[in-house]
Amino acid sequence: MNSTPEFPSLRVTRPELAVFVSGITSMGLEILAGRMVAPEFGSSIYTWGSIIGVFLAALSLGYYRGGKQATQASNETLVRVFVATAAYIAGVIFLGDLFLQSTASLPLPSRFASLPAVTLLFGPPTYLLGYVSPYAAELSGQSEVGAASGHVYAVGTVGSILGAFATTYLLIPSLSVTDIGLVFGLLSVGTALALARPNIGQEAAVWSVGIVVILLVAATTGGIGLDSRGTTVYHTQTAYQELRVSDADGVRTLYLDGQPHSAMDLSDPTRHVFDYTSYFHAPFLFSDDIDRVLFVGGGGFTGPRVFLETYPNVTVDVVELDPEVVAVSKEYFGVEESDRLNIYTMDGRQYLRETNETYDLIILDAYRKDKVPFELTTVEFMQLTSDRLDDNGILFANVISAPSGPASKFYRAEYKTMREVYPQVYSFPTAGSVVVQNIEVVATKNDTLVTRAELQARNQRRDIGIDLAAELTSYRNSTPTDDVPVLRDDRAPVDSLLDPMVGQRYVIQRTNETNRTETDRSATARNAAAQNAAAPR
Repeated sequence: MNSTPEFPSLRVTRPELAVFVSGITSMGLEILAGRMVAPEFGSSIYTWGSIIGVFLAALSLGYYRGGKQATQASNETLVRVFVATAAYIAGVIFLGDLFLQSTASLPLPSRFASLPAVTLLFGPPTYLLGYVSPYAAELSGQSEVGAASGHVYAVGTVGSILGAFATTYLLIPSLSVTDIGLVFGLLSVGTALALARPNIGQEAAVWSVGIVVILLVAATTGGIGLDSRGTTVYHTQTAYQELRVSDADGVRTLYLDGQPHSAMDLSDPTRHVFDYTSYFHAPFLFSDDIDRVLFVGGGGFTGPRVFLETYPNVTVDVVELDPEVVAVSKEYFGVEESDRLNIYTMDGRQYLRETNETYDLIILDAYRKDKVPFELTTVEFMQLTSDRLDDNGILFANVISAPSGPASKFYRAEYKTMREVYPQVYSFPTAGSVVVQNIEVVATKNDTLVTRAELQARNQRRDIGIDLAAELTSYRNSTPTDDVPVLRDDRAPVDSLLDPMVGQRYVIQRTNETNRTETDRSATARNAAAQNAAAPR
């Protein structure tokens, strides 16, 4: 007689469900941690190293403690683990911003600045989730320890894979940080109830309802925090960064990962709100033949918008990596494509590699204080920009760094790298001191040195739409570079060069408001003395 073959049951057991959800939640929280921490501490390699290290340490400790107590495992203990995890996630959503701002003031070396916040915000729930795997192995009913452990960790890993992909490709592009936290909190509560059914105790029911209420309130209100950026007009998580548009005192500002990137006077859209954008006109003093301009990095399109208004014969191309930034610039900053303004949504280096266009001026405006794409800093990239410029073309780079001192390493390395390709390189610090600021670097293919006096004379003779007499006083045509490397594709230690800037004030001078500066919130929090100091003038 032929026997009927037996197939594995497709029914998911309660231990398997617990392990699967713990994998989803732990990996999802790890990716979410990067988005929550970035606006306050940046998204450097040190921040991500702290996040990965804390999650691994917390899981390991949870595995160890859970293994020691596995003989006491039951469905009820798994229910308590998920209820406690959901409760902590609710607290993270509700108080996370306030906690991040508070821990930013701790006197720690810059590369470790994010470690306390990551540990205290995400260590406990990850530690709790670490209990699930050894508990599930104990409850699996398998007599062989190896088979039980292998099955449990395989299921948990599948959950982690799903959590990583779902959070990266679905949740972050679609939902805010608080909404994503709500998803994981509700998932934990739902799992707890699924494990407890059909006999859901009164205690578990009361806790579950209470936690759901807190999660919904936090997601609705956005949590508690100190936000001095004005009225939020639009806020989202893109595939690349947190994006916020805020209005304050008649000025609309675009924030990327918590840092001001572009600003527009709502009553006078072409006014330079941030003083450093006035320097964008400086190339017109180095050359009197600029008709075609490329911006690498769009933001709020401050520069392109002013160029189109000021120079009727100029055509502007803009390359912006983040499609949401382009959409926001059109919706909230009045940007419209035309015969004179072309927008390309792609990587700047890829565009330069693929285009056949030649430009008179390339403006590199894709750097941030703590997040610089290394591929846009190297000798190979600088050579690519030179290849796309005409014989008298100019490269203009908006570099965020200090002009001297320990925090100047990135600026000086970039200056040295440009000198490998361009015969003349000039720089213009915008804040007049050693604080972290916008330093405008001009590199020319023309090897004739242009002096400060000549630039001032040209400023008097030429009508470039703005008087740069004051800006030109910060002129430099040399800088010490012996202690910094030339950046190359195979070795560009950008994170190490940026590290000394963490914890330093980032000052953006405002035009027509000489007694005000826009100061990076996280730096202010880390330096209490700087909060009370007079703003540079």
